[in-house]
Amino acid sequence: MTDFVQLWVYLSTTPLFGLTATLLTYLLAQAAYQWLDQAPWANPVLWTVLLLASMLSLSGTPYPSYFSGAQFIHFLLGPAVVALAWPLWQRREELRRRAGPLLLAALAGGAAASASAVAIGWALGLPDELLRSLAPKSVTAPVAMGIAEQLGGIPALAAVFAVLTGLVGAISAKYLFDALGVAPAQIRGFALGTASHGIGAARAMHVNPDAGAYAGLALGIQVLLAAVLIPLVARLL
Repeated sequence: MTDFVQLWVYLSTTPLFGLTATLLTYLLAQAAYQWLDQAPWANPVLWTVLLLASMLSLSGTPYPSYFSGAQFIHFLLGPAVVALAWPLWQRREELRRRAGPLLLAALAGGAAASASAVAIGWALGLPDELLRSLAPKSVTAPVAMGIAEQLGGIPALAAVFAVLTGLVGAISAKYLFDALGVAPAQIRGFALGTASHGIGAARAMHVNPDAGAYAGLALGIQVLLAAVLIPLVARLL
């Protein structure tokens, strides 16, 4: 047992630990997700986060030690988001015809997502710093952190809110769309990308190619709109 503990202490301090733990945990979660017929509640991102957080907490492994290896996967987030442009390029004529309605829908959806979060937080009496961190919750995490910093919020907390928003959307969207009778894959995807950014777009990609393409479009539009409009509106108010 002493040898095992010493081995664990050694491995947990090496960059390879974070990378290996993340890959293995996600592969297991993804296999379970496929085995469960891609049930929304079995979202592999959700279970990977929960399992890794539990493992780090129980083992007493400092987060910086873990992230020294996991940052290699973190780096791939940028290319993964850029790759979402390919299905949009394949549908460029269709998107060009619908440019006006899509832009208006994105503006309305982004405004509703941000304003409702801030309004609920204000009604619950949350501190001003938390409200500023909540405002960009429906934008992908790196951009949400930058916006929160401009607003005087807490960037790390904005990232947490963004991830939680994405997970809630990815898990609940199917049931909500079914209850509302929303059938077209394009509408489902666009709404999911608007409210739940990259995590929602990944879920849409798993379900339907058209839904994934429109979710990626919504994600990109929200990044542009939020980066410009949220700081502007905050200054006006």
